Amino acid sequence: MTEPKPYRRAGRSGGDRHLLLAVRLTPKAAKDAIDGVEVSYRTSTNSGTNASSDHSTTSAKTSALKARVRAVPEKGKANAAVEKLIAKWLGLAKSSVQVVAGSKSRNKTLRLDGDPDDLAAKLDDAIARLG
Repeated sequence: MTEPKPYRRAGRSGGDRHLLLAVRLTPKAAKDAIDGVEVSYRTSTNSGTNASSDHSTTSAKTSALKARVRAVPEKGKANAAVEKLIAKWLGLAKSSVQVVAGSKSRNKTLRLDGDPDDLAAKLDDAIARLG
C-alpha cells in the first residue's frame, strides 16, 4: 500500500487552479528547513445509535510535510515564514502560497496556486529529493 501524499486537489471541478498542502510546522527552530513527510494514523470509533449495537473502529493514514522555521509564532511571523519557505522550495512566487487553515496551530493547510498537475509533479519531485 502506498503512503498518502501530503497534498490534495482542492475540489472536484475542473476549474480549480490550486492544491492544498498539509504542513506540520515547528516554529523557533535553529534554521528554516523541510524535514520530510510525517505519516500519522487517525482512529475513529463509530458507536451506532443504541447501546447494544456493535462498535466499529476505523483507522486512516494521513500525512503532512514537516517544516521548521526560525520565526516566532507571533503576529503571523511563522505563517509568513512557512509560506516563503515553501515557495522557495518549490520555485513558486511568494504570492502563490498562503496559509488557508490552521493559522494558530502547528498543523496548517497551505494553498498553492497554479496548475494542479504541475504542482503535484513539483511536490513529488521535491519530496523524493528529501530522501
